[in-house]
Amino acid sequence: MGLSFPKLDQVLLPIHGSGNFYPVNQIYCVGRNYRAHAQEMGSDDKKPPFFFTKPNWTITTDDVKYPINTKDLQHEVELVVALGEDNSIFGFAIGVDLTRRDIQSRAKENGKPWFSGKSFVGSAPISDIIPIRDSEELLELELRLKVNGELRQSGSSSDMIWTPQEIIREMVTEIPLSHGDLIFTGTPSGVGPIYTGDIIEASIPNRIELYFRIT
Repeated sequence: MGLSFPKLDQVLLPIHGSGNFYPVNQIYCVGRNYRAHAQEMGSDDKKPPFFFTKPNWTITTDDVKYPINTKDLQHEVELVVALGEDNSIFGFAIGVDLTRRDIQSRAKENGKPWFSGKSFVGSAPISDIIPIRDSEELLELELRLKVNGELRQSGSSSDMIWTPQEIIREMVTEIPLSHGDLIFTGTPSGVGPIYTGDIIEASIPNRIELYFRIT
């Protein structure tokens, strides 16, 4: 008798203002792409950025349940780029890379992968996708994150070590990117802990906002 597995639903994100949806394929993340954040995490800011992944089932547009097995859940606000055909950039969004920092830190200390620290249900809250007008507009976008109304993170995509276009050029040398892939492009400084009951507001001012509660 053969095994039967349930079919996973296609992950879809609203395309802002259109009524259409963007089908999500893979999620890639860029680590250490802002020098100030690399420094606050105790890393050498002269080392180049690097890549890791999250499964697409980590995406959410709803509230997030505080995950199990951690006492140190932290926020990382990020500009997210959504790929189109032929490695072009279709659009962008604001996202939050939620991290079980204690689990990630133990993995680092033992030379193990970060998967458990970065990947859990709801660890990738994200806004609607905004179709891009010109790739140059990605170079000077402001990123902000507030917790219960208090500003925690504020930065600009102009502070990135690698621009979104440079990230893509680097990735395609090793990874077969495709339409539907999302790239979380790194976080500015100011990451910190969040707790049950906290309200998170992430935004690209005057463009897009993302609100969710930790339950």
